[in-house]
Amino acid sequence: MKKFSILIIVMIISLILAACGSSGTNAEADGTSGEKKKLKIATEANYAPFVFLDKGEITGFDVDFMNAVAVEAGYEIELVNVGWDPLFVEVKDKLSDLGICAITINDEREQTYDFSVPYYLSTNEILVPEGSDIKSAADLKGKVVAVLGGTTGQEAVEGILGKNHKDIKKFDNNNLAILELLSGGADAVVADNAVVQEYAKNNPDKKLSIIKDEEGFEKEFYGLMFPKGSELKADFDVAVTKILENGTYEKIYEEWFGAEPDVATILAEQK
Repeated sequence: MKKFSILIIVMIISLILAACGSSGTNAEADGTSGEKKKLKIATEANYAPFVFLDKGEITGFDVDFMNAVAVEAGYEIELVNVGWDPLFVEVKDKLSDLGICAITINDEREQTYDFSVPYYLSTNEILVPEGSDIKSAADLKGKVVAVLGGTTGQEAVEGILGKNHKDIKKFDNNNLAILELLSGGADAVVADNAVVQEYAKNNPDKKLSIIKDEEGFEKEFYGLMFPKGSELKADFDVAVTKILENGTYEKIYEEWFGAEPDVATILAEQK
């Protein structure tokens, strides 16, 4: 009889512990306890000044922006460095809740993903050695051009040279594309303006020039990228707009770029 009583007590304690453990797990997984879950955010930490590694820590403009937006939206986040191409797979297959890394919103991507309202105005620019005869986008014809594969930089160059042209060299990250230029394997690099400007500023000994061409390259807008049908989009649309309007975005932008952002143009682009 005594053994039976002890057995009953053990079973009751086990059930209580199991219930407690189950409650904690469900709250983290789907937020049923009323607390919003911690979000996994995929990124590519080789894209300075937007996302990059500094002493092993992921940092950059996009990181500070993402943290501010997450606080405004009421979510905890974890940034995971997965690489450029895997970033898109992670979000599409819902292995990550969303992605951020200077991702341009365009018609092709919107067929597969949902995007937040825009948060950054960008354009492509050309990085060349000093003294280069390349002075505009049109001058890229007949030249070997290095790009980050799967980007609007690649699309822009393909619009000039032709799709899958032999003179377009595609790389897994911008640093490799720039190394190809420095080694003489390419005549130019086409990438986001902030990327080429940041590299040229931080490496004056490389003697590089930046070519701007507003007529040759269209304006682009970055957005947070979600799986199709994500319920998170609504929360983050509100948060992004709030950050743009309340001065937080301007402060972060000036810290990273030393200039004032064109907030009015970004807000005007929001649909």
